[in-house]
Amino acid sequence: MKRYSAIFAVALGAALATAGLAQAEEVVTIYAADGLKDGKPNWGDTQFDAFTKATGIKVQYIESGSGEVINRVEREKTNPQADVIVTLPPFMQKAAADGMVEPYTPAEVNAIPANERDPKGYWYPLINNYFCLIYNGSALQGPPKTWDELLDPKYKGKIQYSTPGQAGDGTAMMVLVFHAMGSKDAGFDYLKKLQANNVGPSSSTGKLAAKVNKGELYVANGDMQMNFSQMSDNPNLRIFWPADAKGQRSTFSLPYYIGLVKGAPHAANGKKLIDFLLSKNAQETVSSIARGIPVRSDVKPTDENFRKLHGFMEGVTIWMPNWDEVLRDLSKDVARWHEVTGS
Repeated sequence: MKRYSAIFAVALGAALATAGLAQAEEVVTIYAADGLKDGKPNWGDTQFDAFTKATGIKVQYIESGSGEVINRVEREKTNPQADVIVTLPPFMQKAAADGMVEPYTPAEVNAIPANERDPKGYWYPLINNYFCLIYNGSALQGPPKTWDELLDPKYKGKIQYSTPGQAGDGTAMMVLVFHAMGSKDAGFDYLKKLQANNVGPSSSTGKLAAKVNKGELYVANGDMQMNFSQMSDNPNLRIFWPADAKGQRSTFSLPYYIGLVKGAPHAANGKKLIDFLLSKNAQETVSSIARGIPVRSDVKPTDENFRKLHGFMEGVTIWMPNWDEVLRDLSKDVARWHEVTGS
C-alpha cells in the first residue's frame, strides 16, 4: 500500500504541477505608456476585460512613462517579463533598433495603412494621437496664445512639462519647440528661458493633469487622447496649442505603438492580445471610449468624441517629425537639455 501510495502521490504532484503551469501560462503581461486607462470608462479596462472573456487569458497591465517602459524591457532582456509593449515614438523605434521587440504580422494587418506601420513588422499603431498642451480653464481666461507668452513671469512656478528622454510627451515637447522656434539652437535658447517658470522634471506626463486641474499648475504638456480622457475626472482641463512667431499653431502625430517583446514568456498570448486590440471591434471603440483616433482604414467613426477631437484641432497645422532622426540625436539632445535647463 505504501508503494502504491507513493506512486499515487508522485503522479498527483506531477498532475498538479502541470495544471499549475498551464494555469500560470494563461496570462499576458503588457507594459504600457500612461493613457490607456485614463477616464471612466476607459479603453484599457474595457478591452482587457473583453479579451479575458473571449480567451480566458488574464491581462497583467503595468503602466509607466514611455521611456521607462523601454528602459524596463531593456533591463529585463536576459529574462523577459513582458509580452507586449505599448509606447510612443521615438521609444518604440529605439526598442526595435536595440532588439527588444520581434517582428509579428497581425491577423488583419492589411486594415492598417502601410505607411503608418513598421515595414519590418516590429511595431504597429494602436491609437492615433497628437501632442498638445493643457491649461486650467478656471484659473485662466483663455489659453496662452503664443510660446512667448509662457515666458511671462506670471507663470513662474505654474508650468511643468515631463522630462525629455524619460517621457514620450516630454520628448515630443522638445521636438515641437525645435520646430516652433525654427532650429534646435533657438529651441534650446527658448527652453533655457522657460526654465525660469518651470516647476521641474517629471518622469510621467499623466500625473500633470491633476495638478493643472487643481490649479497647482496653470500649464503642462500632454497628448490629446490622454488629456481628453482625463477631462471626465478633471473638469478644469483645456487643450491648446500656442502659436509661433509667424502666428502658426502646429502639432504632430504621436501614436501609441504596440509591439511583441523579443523572447516574451507568453508570446502566443501576446500575439492574441495584439490581434484583439487591432481588431475591427476593438478599434471601433477607440474614439467613443479611448477618445483617440482608430488606426484601421475600415473604421470610420461618427460619434461625438470623434467630432470633438477634430474640433480641438481646427486651425492647427499638422506636420510629421522624422523619428529616425529624432532617435539618432536623442541622447545628445537630452544631454543638452539637461545642460541648458540645469535639471
